[in-house]
Amino acid sequence: MSKYKEIDIEKVKTISIKDRESKVSVEQVARPVISGSKLQTFFKSLPQVLAARDFGELVSRIVRAVHSGKPVLLMMGAHVIKVGLSPIIIDLMEKGVISGIALNGAGVIHDTELTYFGKTSEDVGTFLKDGRFGMAKETADIINHTVIKGREQELGFGEAIGKQAVEDKPPHFNLSILGQAYRLGIPVTVHVALGTDIVHQHPSADGGAIGELSLRDFRIWIHLVSQIGNGGVILLFGSSVILPEVFLKALTVARNIVGEVTDFTTANFDMIRHYRPSVNVVRRPTEKKGRGYTFIGHHEIMIPLLAAAIKEGLVGNVISVKKNT
Repeated sequence: MSKYKEIDIEKVKTISIKDRESKVSVEQVARPVISGSKLQTFFKSLPQVLAARDFGELVSRIVRAVHSGKPVLLMMGAHVIKVGLSPIIIDLMEKGVISGIALNGAGVIHDTELTYFGKTSEDVGTFLKDGRFGMAKETADIINHTVIKGREQELGFGEAIGKQAVEDKPPHFNLSILGQAYRLGIPVTVHVALGTDIVHQHPSADGGAIGELSLRDFRIWIHLVSQIGNGGVILLFGSSVILPEVFLKALTVARNIVGEVTDFTTANFDMIRHYRPSVNVVRRPTEKKGRGYTFIGHHEIMIPLLAAAIKEGLVGNVISVKKNT
């Protein structure tokens, strides 16, 4: 027999499960999708718990924003373009869902290469060994010369690139997020960190022009952010440092100039959890009023799912979720 005293387990006070509050009920469980079912059947089959419930809430908030004329702004890292999702983003622009986009500098590079040459994303490890990484002359010439031209025209970075694509009509113009946005009159802002992009390695790079156009884009982005209060939506796809920092600064300037900018929705989609998206996009900006969401998964799966759900929601085929702020 043990020499240590045990608790008298017979004194435990039990309760009835009938009186206990529970987080999951049979009404929330998933339903198997029948082969050949329509897309809305799949979305309605998802369990109404955790990320699946949050996903439905986010879709409803985006649909409400579109119907009420509030901005749905997208902040996007270059990986989204690299994994072939440009047509999805362009379709959402054409459907009137996305009203503004913020990119990092790499986003412009992959958009340009895909649009002009039909391919992008080099093997960094292979070309780094002998100093060839990032040395594609055509990519640098198009972007750097367009930026210098844009300074002369007093354009923003994204506007200059988009305008040039419209004028050039490259072979794959239909895949250009910047070009199609310019055609549709949707602002695309580009937020560059000097030295992070391969085009900065080339003699054609003009730091003054790059900085001037990117700073102008930051101020354009602030104006867009200033309009998200009372129902707007901010989506972040795959940028763990630059765009979360840009958003936080834009929000504070917007609040400083126009006053209260609250009661909006933010959502971060990425493959792993990062500090800045979690704190600077999901949590801090919505602390006073609003809601932030985080979804973890591969972009090439999650973004098409989100886009499909939004389109179903716009025609009333996705279950509406009550607004919770």
